[in-house]
Amino acid sequence: MSEFPLANLPKDKIVSQTRRAGGRSSPPLDVSSGDTFCSRQADASSRSRCQSARGGERSGPEAVSLTPCRSCTATMAESEYGRFVDWEKMGELAHSSGPSHLSCTDLRDLKQFARQGLWSQNHGTRSQVYQQLIRDVPCRTVTPDADVYRDIADRVGRRRSACSLPLPDFVDGGQVPSYCLNSDGTGAVRKIATCIANQFPDISYCPVLPSIIALLLHFSKDEAECFEMVCRLLACNDPGRRLLDQTFLAYESSNMTFGDLVSKYCPRVHKLVVASSQDVLDVYSDWLRWIFGDLPLPYAARVLDVFFVEGYKVLYRVALAILKFFRKVRAHQLETSGDLKQDIHTFVQGIGNFVTSQKLLEKAFAIRLFSRKEIRLLQMANEKSLQQKGITVKQKRQNVHLAVDADNFHSDIVSSKEMRNIWSWVPERFALCQPQLLFTTSEHGCSLTRFYAQCQGNEPTLLLIKTTEGEVCGAYLSTDWAERTAGNKLSFFGTGECFVFRLKPEMERYEWVVIKHPELASAPAAPDSSQTASTLTTNSTSESQDDPSSRLSPFLATRHFNLSSKTASMFMAGSLDFILVGGGDGNALYIDADLNYGRTARCTTFDSPPLCSETFQIAVLEAWGFQDAINS
Repeated sequence: MSEFPLANLPKDKIVSQTRRAGGRSSPPLDVSSGDTFCSRQADASSRSRCQSARGGERSGPEAVSLTPCRSCTATMAESEYGRFVDWEKMGELAHSSGPSHLSCTDLRDLKQFARQGLWSQNHGTRSQVYQQLIRDVPCRTVTPDADVYRDIADRVGRRRSACSLPLPDFVDGGQVPSYCLNSDGTGAVRKIATCIANQFPDISYCPVLPSIIALLLHFSKDEAECFEMVCRLLACNDPGRRLLDQTFLAYESSNMTFGDLVSKYCPRVHKLVVASSQDVLDVYSDWLRWIFGDLPLPYAARVLDVFFVEGYKVLYRVALAILKFFRKVRAHQLETSGDLKQDIHTFVQGIGNFVTSQKLLEKAFAIRLFSRKEIRLLQMANEKSLQQKGITVKQKRQNVHLAVDADNFHSDIVSSKEMRNIWSWVPERFALCQPQLLFTTSEHGCSLTRFYAQCQGNEPTLLLIKTTEGEVCGAYLSTDWAERTAGNKLSFFGTGECFVFRLKPEMERYEWVVIKHPELASAPAAPDSSQTASTLTTNSTSESQDDPSSRLSPFLATRHFNLSSKTASMFMAGSLDFILVGGGDGNALYIDADLNYGRTARCTTFDSPPLCSETFQIAVLEAWGFQDAINS
């Protein structure tokens, strides 16, 4: 018997040995698909070996990797998992050229197998891997299974044919992607979706569900088996494991989170989207459709391979990689349609002309993304913003460009168009807000005390400076200026969402150095030798040490990171004598008490050069708030 056991993994190395689902323990992962693939312990010169005899030796706990046995390949005909498949459309996936016996003793190996596509060329093996991985998902005690489907499907089938069944309302007009399904398969998608709606009345918004059903039907023996797998994904009750969004609030906050990630990890793509689209989030809101709908089956299935092993973060990675390849291809195109949103869909549908599925995944995992904890905090902050604005059901969102109303906007420093560009940089939960002028030297005078009085109580704020030489620079500051008085001595505060920028002579944004260099957050803490760091302290102002459990630690708070230097967390500081933004080799911005003179230098916190002339005189200084902003 061919095996892919997890039972002999150490308890701290496995996803789950025996998850309880409906009161039953799930068995260890154990797959077999015809031909046998075996492994033996690897040595230093060869980390894997194959044994092609059926019933071969099982790997011991020391085994570290596997490779396919080339003698274990066979042509894949219509198998027990091919009932809904149109094999003429399957191309190379219709041939079984990968291992059908797998043995794994470490979760890290399992991740690598998924990323490398070890089972991707064997339809039967992949089908059984999916079955066992999904069976291991922790679910609610009462989760609909195959028997439930057989009972309700008979009643549904008697009323009308499967192909004529309407999709549930929570699909929101989504279509059924055919992938490589035959006519029975496309009808089965509608039937299964109808039965799921019957069993999950709490689902209010899940447009990707038809795509998930369609994909899993390729690897299911029958409709009931596919129904049970999808139900387990929907009924997952592990609070730390996110699989499918089922409400508009979760869906929209995911879109906002993806927009934030694009802004931070794909700045050139983000710049292209801002320049080409009237509604930035409208473009990003299709990110899940790119993966589950537009990607051809070989690519979508490779995404599922890693998604079932590693979780939701994989989807963000793949979508970011898609945008990176899109920008690269678009840069060499002489003509475009003028509709960026449609151009992305067209690119993804034809992605096979430009990049292989393996290269797509390699690009995705080369992105040095935030930790799962940080992404969860960002998602929660976005959900909170939407909830407090009453956006919990589908409605048209005010887009980024219209958030800055050209007819009512006035600044002595920037035009409405320039403000729109700055607004596209701020976190998505604040891009929902209108800019609100809090302070300007033109009206309130050149007083730092007055600046604090006007700005306190507002979080975040945007600082704009125009010099007498016509240069324009500024900073997005995440935290209320009232936090400057939290301690007995001058301290830096704020979070890693702070950034600095310049608009003239050219536009450029500089984010927290840890975003582009996450290795700075993994080194052991060390004393800082800079003079600034020795005279100033840093504190996590957004977290009260008196009652640490009463508040959610904010996204990109320094307490989440093991920083090697204090200079990496010097975001903002203020006294009655000056304002500081950034630290390290120098301050990104220093403003004096009269709001008259300032300095700028190369800054370690943001890895930024001087933002304008190193010593400058201020012509106008403005502070902007975010109308109706929700502090997170």
